[in-house]
Amino acid sequence: MQTIGLIGGMSWESSALYYEALNRGVEERLGGFHSARTTMTSVDFAEVTALQEAEDWDGVAAVLRDAAISVERAGADFLMLCTTTFHRVAEQVQDAVGIPLLHLGDVVAEACKAEGVETVALLGTKFAMSRTFFTDRIASHGLGVLVPDAGRHDELNAIIYDELVHGKVLDDSRRAVVDMISELWDAGAGGVILGCAELELLVRQADSEIPVFPCTSLHVATALDRALA
Repeated sequence: MQTIGLIGGMSWESSALYYEALNRGVEERLGGFHSARTTMTSVDFAEVTALQEAEDWDGVAAVLRDAAISVERAGADFLMLCTTTFHRVAEQVQDAVGIPLLHLGDVVAEACKAEGVETVALLGTKFAMSRTFFTDRIASHGLGVLVPDAGRHDELNAIIYDELVHGKVLDDSRRAVVDMISELWDAGAGGVILGCAELELLVRQADSEIPVFPCTSLHVATALDRALA
């Protein structure tokens, strides 16, 4: 079994989802007392968020590069960023280490293609939806990518940062997100990406009329395929 390197803390809620899912996945696949071989460095979410808000992406990259180097030195065979938004500096992180980075955008795009989806919608943080670093990565696989109307970005951002990262899962917020999915379906989306780990706490396939692609679950499944190959 290979050792999976995790850069977490963005937020700790999403990191906990990753850690639990990896270990449950190994247990299900191998049985007995098996658990995942992992090494994790968890950064301070407040620090990297402040750098993000200041548009100091060199600063963000420096924090995550140092984290990646420490994970590599701890024996990781490959690397995962337990976040969507901070994939903005994925290339700089990859350049800092000698082990491969399992890029979330590639994983999700391949899952969409496997389901025959040609145009997919992205739900995530305001930053991830309003910038192109993640949607361009997905589009590079030949997919069309939609995001909610700009007027919805602040609403979804508040659900993520004011509620979900603090463990608050509210029915009113679930209904609001399901409404966004319906609007995107009407706009031509054949599926929807839950492009923020915390959104998986709120929305399930049963809530949507179109295929839901949960980033964290897909990222974890691909990592397990690799680690256990």
